Amino acid sequence: MKKKNLLFLFCVVVILAIFIAITLNTPGSVDLETYTPKVYSTIGALLPPIIAIVLALITKEVYSSLFVGIIAGALLYSNGNLELMLNTMLYNGDGGMIYKLADSWNVGILVFLVILGIMVALMNKVGGSAAFGQWASTHIKTRVGAQLATMALGVLVFVDDYFNCLTVGSVMRPVTDRHQVSRSKLAYLIDATAAPVCIIAPVSSWAAAVTSSVPEGSDINGFSMFLKTIPYNFYALSTLLMIILITVFKADFGLMKKHEKNAINGDLFTTAARPYGDADAEPTTPHGKVIDLVFPVVVLIVCCVIGMIYTGGFFEGESFINAFSNADASMGLVLGSIVTLLITFCFYMTRGVMSFKEFTECIPEGFKAMVAPILILTLAWTLSGMTGLLGAKFYIHDLVAGSAGALNMFLPCIIFIVALFLAFSTGTSWGTFAILIPIVCHVFEDGSTYEMLVISIAACLSGAVCGDHCSPISDTTIMASAGAHCDHVNHVSTQLPYAITAAVVSFIGYLIAGTIGYFADSSLALIALPITLVIMFITIFVIGRRAKTEA
Repeated sequence: MKKKNLLFLFCVVVILAIFIAITLNTPGSVDLETYTPKVYSTIGALLPPIIAIVLALITKEVYSSLFVGIIAGALLYSNGNLELMLNTMLYNGDGGMIYKLADSWNVGILVFLVILGIMVALMNKVGGSAAFGQWASTHIKTRVGAQLATMALGVLVFVDDYFNCLTVGSVMRPVTDRHQVSRSKLAYLIDATAAPVCIIAPVSSWAAAVTSSVPEGSDINGFSMFLKTIPYNFYALSTLLMIILITVFKADFGLMKKHEKNAINGDLFTTAARPYGDADAEPTTPHGKVIDLVFPVVVLIVCCVIGMIYTGGFFEGESFINAFSNADASMGLVLGSIVTLLITFCFYMTRGVMSFKEFTECIPEGFKAMVAPILILTLAWTLSGMTGLLGAKFYIHDLVAGSAGALNMFLPCIIFIVALFLAFSTGTSWGTFAILIPIVCHVFEDGSTYEMLVISIAACLSGAVCGDHCSPISDTTIMASAGAHCDHVNHVSTQLPYAITAAVVSFIGYLIAGTIGYFADSSLALIALPITLVIMFITIFVIGRRAKTEA
């Protein structure tokens, strides 16, 4: 089967190369200062990520699918000029792979990822993870309890989505394994309490991203507006409700139902893929205690928060909120994780559960465990760069701006769908915020009600998180797979039906909110929230009843 997949991918590459080279070929040298690809700012700019996503879902080969998408983007950008295509893929100053790997933000995320991998290896080595799993098994006695505990921890770790994914995965993986919760379900629980929680948490890196996306010179207070969007963020709130309902009603559906049945029968993975090898092996020391996991995790949370507010100027006189708004999340997480690593080493040495040699052995082990997500992130960032080079954001800008005016009543719905599709195609929520929020603010500069502006901004945030949640090339989705030690394609294919269900319910919510806001007092639009949650409850209740009937 794998040979057929690889042959299929090879054929796709060859066909794309021949077709584009013949139809769009631009011979001779290219003046990059005046150069513009023929598909620039057209729907064709979204073709590379669509190719990559479709191939990944069909072939289950995420690396090669992303690479094909990158090649397609480079060919489209170069108008078939093969020399320019190669330079674009590697060296382009706006989207090439080397440029992406030289970006300080991206490098910081990779360093943080590696340090978290080392931390997990250390906790496994001393037996902290196993000890916590044994302790939790005496307090968390059911599969339902294990899943709800995972959600609760995900809600508590609201500072940053990357941090959330890896921390919750490291802590709860032994617990969910003992209660036979599939790795795909664990990955979903992690992913569904990462971005959806961060986007409604005032003190988070996501709140800072949203606040900074409000255009300069605008009369809108970014942070105040963010607070007002929380009750209108239907996707985030309905997703959190969905987790509780699916867990309590045991209403799994789609591919997840198959994975959960197999997990109950002893197969946590369903497929043969084991992307993290021996990373889940039992510890080599029997002296591990719960404190060996809890202490490093608590220190990590404290140090990362301090690191983030440090980069935001808190120790130079800024308020806590402003410091978070101005924080460099990448640098803050790196600083916090490095300090945590040193403190953890000293703690383990003091307890006598680890030697210096064992500590150094965990460093390459932690790095090896994170090779898969690092590779996927690198390819996903490059694919996103190709999409940017093709002017996708300008196409989206024109699409949203053209929907204003007579369609004000439906504008929240339209913005939700556009944000969803853009985030799904590019794999970035923050990039979607930066593109769409200024457009939405501009649309409502004509004196429209502030409440409708808030609803529309909330629809943008909601759609971006939903698209990010669905996308195989999203860094948060990749991190959730890494945190759960789950095959990435398994995570995407099992999560997609859940995310689509929440998206449909959210779309109905924005249709209701937009209609009320347009025809009645816009402050009454908040009624749409309880209606949306009731619709979600009925949906999952019906699914749960059908699941019990089929069983």
